[in-house]
Amino acid sequence: MVNSRFAVAIHILSLVASTPCGQATSAYIAGSVNTNPVVIRRISSMLKKAGMLESTVGAPGATLTKSPEEITLLDVYKAVQSPDELFAIHEEPNPDCSIGKQIQHTLTDVFSSAQQAMERELASKTVADVLNGLGVSKKLTE
Repeated sequence: MVNSRFAVAIHILSLVASTPCGQATSAYIAGSVNTNPVVIRRISSMLKKAGMLESTVGAPGATLTKSPEEITLLDVYKAVQSPDELFAIHEEPNPDCSIGKQIQHTLTDVFSSAQQAMERELASKTVADVLNGLGVSKKLTE
């Protein structure tokens, strides 16, 4: 099951992309997301590990490592979600039941197709598309 990490990660990247350098601190972002700065730091760490964000020790805020046009939503999704989180198949259905003995295989195929379709759609969208949807087409410092 997808949790809110994905949406929060997009929120973080959107703020960093649209906020003057040094102003997108974890406290600032947490205020916008309406969550604890610890949550922001945890997700930001995932984005740093994936090579989308960077920060300098002793300097406030973070910066993008690539332009918003180069960061796909699939990149963000893969950075913060485990590959098996979208769909889970219940374990050990009754093998003596005509449905139970086949349900896992059937659902695996269905869920795989759905996952692939979702990933294709996310690959076609970028952080820049999100910024455009928000009415923010350029970094405020430009």
